[in-house]
Amino acid sequence: MAKVLLAGESWVSATVDHKGFDPFPHTQVEIGCAELLEALDGAGHEVTHMLSHDVAEKFPLTLEELDAYDVVLLSDVGANTLLLPPSVFTHGRPTPNRLKLLREWVQRGGGLMMAGGYLSFQGFQAKANYAGTPLEDVLPVTISRYDDRVETPEGVTGALTDVEHDVTRGLDADWPILLGYQRLEARDDATVLATVEGDPLVAVREVGDGRTLAFASDVSPHWAPTEFMEWSGYATLFGNAVSWLARS
Repeated sequence: MAKVLLAGESWVSATVDHKGFDPFPHTQVEIGCAELLEALDGAGHEVTHMLSHDVAEKFPLTLEELDAYDVVLLSDVGANTLLLPPSVFTHGRPTPNRLKLLREWVQRGGGLMMAGGYLSFQGFQAKANYAGTPLEDVLPVTISRYDDRVETPEGVTGALTDVEHDVTRGLDADWPILLGYQRLEARDDATVLATVEGDPLVAVREVGDGRTLAFASDVSPHWAPTEFMEWSGYATLFGNAVSWLARS
């Protein structure tokens, strides 16, 4: 069993319904990782889900706080959210750089995964903005300085390149469709376990005493359609990924 901090995979929707003369504004918190949480729980992992709007304030600010977890999984939460806690953005006070902190934590033995999405890697209009950051230093991929999304509404399938690795062992050779991904480049010392359209889909890397993994598509819609999330390999892939990252 691994202790996992999953940061991101939620958003707040603000909507105005117009009913005749009268507008009715309302907001709602949406959770995008219900299937992932269920899969990791089924694999025996203990997951703490930190909603995107809580990350700026509550994400660990020290190595000791990070050491409470074996694996940190960042999914659809941009670099600004980690870099700008209230102490910096509201009060203008110096605060530890959490991207540098994560880099050091990985090098000391932590396991880090980033999953794709509109606010992962470089993301929509480059707003995720992880390119050139300390976090990129430890990932198994390099990140474009520009919007790195590849939208594939027709559906594309992943292809295994390594069936013996602990992350991909037990997976079918044929994967269900994905509706998009991030175009990334594998580092020379990374191992690419699966590709999509010739680009890395799953890549892993040993960094110091730690491990990192990049999954270039999403864990939830729209890039991960029903076919992918209901695939038996969905739980196997992400359960294996967390176990490998945690050396469990």
